[in-house]
Amino acid sequence: MQKFSLLDLSPIPEGETAADALANTADLAVAAEKAGYHRFWLAEHHNMPGIASAATAVVIGHVAAATKTMRIGAGGIMLPNHAPLMVAEQFGTLATLYPDRIDLGLGRAPGTDMATARALRRHMAPEDRFPQDVLELLRYFKPASEDAPVRAIPGQGTHVPVWILGSSLYGAQLAANLGLPYAFASHFAPDMLERAISIYRSSFQPSESLSKPYVMLAAGVFAAETESEADFLRSSQYLAFANLRTGKPGKLPLPQKDVGLRIPPPMLAQVEHALSCSATGSPKMIRAQFQSLLDRYQPDELLVTGMIHDHEARVRSFGIAADVLHGLVERTPVADPIPT
Repeated sequence: MQKFSLLDLSPIPEGETAADALANTADLAVAAEKAGYHRFWLAEHHNMPGIASAATAVVIGHVAAATKTMRIGAGGIMLPNHAPLMVAEQFGTLATLYPDRIDLGLGRAPGTDMATARALRRHMAPEDRFPQDVLELLRYFKPASEDAPVRAIPGQGTHVPVWILGSSLYGAQLAANLGLPYAFASHFAPDMLERAISIYRSSFQPSESLSKPYVMLAAGVFAAETESEADFLRSSQYLAFANLRTGKPGKLPLPQKDVGLRIPPPMLAQVEHALSCSATGSPKMIRAQFQSLLDRYQPDELLVTGMIHDHEARVRSFGIAADVLHGLVERTPVADPIPT
């Protein structure tokens, strides 16, 4: 592992508001920068009462203004919801305001339910245009002649680093074919992780963006001084995920003791499996769990995330994780260029 980064979903806890969530996100970003995180990513979700990052590019600007050196980006933008030109203009503007600090991760899923997807897109195309839209977007970030019929202004010449995100084999194949860095959403969908990484690495085609494969693995983290405290903090995400799976999304629930007694056993098994790519416990425990993930999958970068109700506990959890991860970063120099 060469770097470690943070994915924040800007959670809205029970008893708080979206304004509180966005203030907490900026505060967490400042703490993450001090702790040594390389990137701070936010994700596009719509019609979700517990997530405040729907206008992802706007929130990225909010976080970039609060920080100084850390890379800020999208993990990700759900490209089928948007015209590629508008995404290029938004992220080109961000890259102009915050040079060499903006990343753009692209997802193929809607990031919401189908009714909301229709409200976002107005006219949903029956065909899958994701590969073509990615290529169109990449063109907008390159230098363009003045007589080009369509240009992204700002955007052209900014060379915003573009990532492909995925939780299946599709994204791995596309990222490999286009020679782009690849981030796998193993923090909530671990089933195809091993196969996707293998396909990506074996099929990778070098490009002007990237000379060799670059994999980022996402993992949950719930860190505290003791195992019991970490389990208690994690219960909020378990409850939120169970609510989502049963069609009752809401704000991030308060943590509960004996969360296994509050979720029906079949649903609890689903939640535990979906969130199994994670590290929970004391610093010593999460170090062992992170080391196991790194040994098994050999990612170039680790992206950690975690939905914790209490903001101070969330900041402390990511701080503990950073202390542990600093000891797991490879100290040998990297021979080939990697995404900045």
